[in-house]
Amino acid sequence: MQQQAESHSDARPGAALISSTDVNGTDVYSPAGDHLGHIDHLMIDKVSGNITYAVMSFGGFLGLGAGAHPIPWKKLRYDVAREGYVTDITKAQLEAAPERPEDWRVNRDYERRAYDYYGVSPYWL
Repeated sequence: MQQQAESHSDARPGAALISSTDVNGTDVYSPAGDHLGHIDHLMIDKVSGNITYAVMSFGGFLGLGAGAHPIPWKKLRYDVAREGYVTDITKAQLEAAPERPEDWRVNRDYERRAYDYYGVSPYWL
């Protein structure tokens, strides 16, 4: 009986739950399959419970010189075949994204700029 439940869950990956610890470290790809980086961690709105950002690490070599940038969660889609997330954000867009201020976690002006930059509606609307 347990075996059937597990295989049924695997057949519907969109309906399955995933722990944030399993998301951390997951690779991010372009639609063409180019590796863009990996998810370092998630940011969750404490009040609404919405996942607001996946902070993505990109660039650098062996962790040196890598950048980390909050990507609106709505810009990522899990691809079962790649076992990673796919986004239409380009490497050039990541590099030219609005600079993250020191207070980015509580700065609504930065959040608006970031969501506008990536062309998605803000999670709080």
